[in-house]
Amino acid sequence: MILRILDRLEETLISVLMAAAVVLIFVAVLHRYSLGVASDLVGYGRSHDLPWLANAAREVFRSINSLKLTWAQETCIYLFIWMAKFGAAYGVRQGIHVGVDILVERLHGAARRRLTLLAMSGGILFTAVVLVISAEFVWNVRLGGQLSPDLEMPMWLIYLAVPLGSALMCFRFIQAFWRYFTTGYIAHHDHSTVDGLDDEAKDLAEGGHA
Repeated sequence: MILRILDRLEETLISVLMAAAVVLIFVAVLHRYSLGVASDLVGYGRSHDLPWLANAAREVFRSINSLKLTWAQETCIYLFIWMAKFGAAYGVRQGIHVGVDILVERLHGAARRRLTLLAMSGGILFTAVVLVISAEFVWNVRLGGQLSPDLEMPMWLIYLAVPLGSALMCFRFIQAFWRYFTTGYIAHHDHSTVDGLDDEAKDLAEGGHA
């Protein structure tokens, strides 16, 4: 049950972060485009002796310009950072990380099993090292009291995505290692659902994971 809750929390967090970033980007682009249109209408009204249009467009420009969205770009960057770190852990769980498996595919039996477990051990070790280093870095940033430029929020909260995401990735690697060690199962992407692959390519892809 705990693992199911963690899986759902992971998926929900990624979805919420992605949705929030997309909405912010859309609003920021719409804001910038509206300013450009209002400015063009002011110029058009002046050049065509239409003072009512120029005045109305000027008021619209002032109203839109009063909505300061300089923080939107910074917020989107931070949202994508968090989304990327937790998305990487999701990728480990689903087996959708990009990897070079040409050597593994040529091996069979015990050799293939040992090499796969070695690769997973490398993932565990790497994410554990990143976790320790990034946690120390976040602690030092917290002590320094650094703030973000626009939002003026503590930077350690932004950098916290790295140790948290690395911890979750490390857990996912351990989870995948143990599952493969005990059952021989390893998560992999279902190539049969990928658009753009013909039937022969899908059969080859499926055969490689059989």
